[in-house]
Amino acid sequence: MDFDPALLRAFVAIKETGSFTRAAERLHLSQSAISHQIRRLEEQANTALLVRTTRRLTLTEDGEDFLRHAEHILKAQDALSRRFEPSPVSGAVRFGVPENFIGDGLPPLLSRFARKFPAVRLDVTVGTYLDLHALVDADGLDLAVIMALPGDQVVGTVLRETRFVWAAAQTFEWTGDAALPLAFAPAPCVHRQVAVDALERGALDWRVAFTSPSQQGLRAAVLAGLAVTALPFDDLAPGMVVIDGQYGLPPLPEADFRLIWSITGKTPAANALGQLLVEMSESLSIQNTSAHDR
Repeated sequence: MDFDPALLRAFVAIKETGSFTRAAERLHLSQSAISHQIRRLEEQANTALLVRTTRRLTLTEDGEDFLRHAEHILKAQDALSRRFEPSPVSGAVRFGVPENFIGDGLPPLLSRFARKFPAVRLDVTVGTYLDLHALVDADGLDLAVIMALPGDQVVGTVLRETRFVWAAAQTFEWTGDAALPLAFAPAPCVHRQVAVDALERGALDWRVAFTSPSQQGLRAAVLAGLAVTALPFDDLAPGMVVIDGQYGLPPLPEADFRLIWSITGKTPAANALGQLLVEMSESLSIQNTSAHDR
């Protein structure tokens, strides 16, 4: 038997408000209309659902059981309506993100955005900070996440703060008899430039022993014990350790991830994605702070 959702809502409203009068006010109906709906519902269910007296209104045993099913049906219907509700936001969003920003939080965010704005097409570009910044400047992307260093003149919203560290495998050994082996991405690269700028201010003998444009490739070289690298602290992989201050390595700067926009990028769809990114970053920051406090 198919029950009319309008009748189910009337029944639930009566239970929640405790009276026909208040239920009628909530649903913007007359009291007689509510009474008629309950009579129809009880006829369909072939049982009494409510016990009405001059002082009290209670559910029968069948009414209690019926209420649980009615609430479940209405919640499922509301969820279905929200899922396929037409969104006023449409079009396309051109979003740029660096490889090392794609953590556990980004896939759920993109999924959430796609469910909330099904009429929007997401065009995601994964690239280096410098390439993404250039694409935003050239209006090739609506918005992008990039990294900014102290002193950089970058206008944007700070999503996450971090710091650069020197990293090596737990098993890495260097006797100092030869130049310290380093692993970098090819120039131009922010990580490489941060490291080279710091090294050139010191007296350490070093050499580039491994080059790869891929973060995974650099990680593999470091974990194999082939070289040391410079990376954001959040990018440390299992098996890596921070070796700041060892072997005469110079200190590295702090940095932050920022959300930047193109001149024409602030469309309703892009604004919606940007807001979700900010919310995600704030949520992760609170979680990290709580975990640190524990």
